[in-house]
Amino acid sequence: MSAPPVQLLLLAKAPVPGRVKTRLCPPWTFEQAAGVAAAALADTVDALTATPAVARTLVLDQPDGAAGRPVVPPGWRLAGQRGGPLGERIAAAYLDTALPGVASLLVGMDTPQLTPAHLGAAAARLDGADAVLGPARDGGWWLLGLRDPRAGAAVAGVPMSTARTGADTLTALRGHGLSVARTATLRDVDTVADAIAVAAAGPGGRFARLVAGLPAGAAR
Repeated sequence: MSAPPVQLLLLAKAPVPGRVKTRLCPPWTFEQAAGVAAAALADTVDALTATPAVARTLVLDQPDGAAGRPVVPPGWRLAGQRGGPLGERIAAAYLDTALPGVASLLVGMDTPQLTPAHLGAAAARLDGADAVLGPARDGGWWLLGLRDPRAGAAVAGVPMSTARTGADTLTALRGHGLSVARTATLRDVDTVADAIAVAAAGPGGRFARLVAGLPAGAAR
């Protein structure tokens, strides 16, 4: 068997001051936090663009001309997020972008240290598994890949952004009869301490260069 063809989905929020990365404030200002978010998004776009895929889609929370809307990269598609809680929006993202016979790998913009190698390894885990889950160190997850994007309905009711999100997602997927493989654990950016550690893990990117110029504060 070989890994199925995949498309890449990037679930993102427009980097508008006061709406993104507010847990970084203080010590950073809303404007600095938004800059960090924009840099993380740009690095993530670069990693996905460099990864072989059938298609790449930016699934944005503000697709219709809102302030701070990022430029859609050449060759990418744009889709809007819909639904209420994050789990519903994730399920809708899979459904709205589904391509016949093509698996979907979804990531967010909180792990700018990810590389094409991370994504390729995750795609390979779909050789023989219905889903692949990339755990995050805080108990959540940074990647969810599905052979059949319609299976995203399994996570619609899962509470996101909790210390049990990863475990609850795994339970929900298995509860829908899916076999689940795991891939690398990454640290996502929730706090200043996370940002500093993630910048050290990916020193060549925009994110790392920007974080290096910001005050560490108490590194919460």
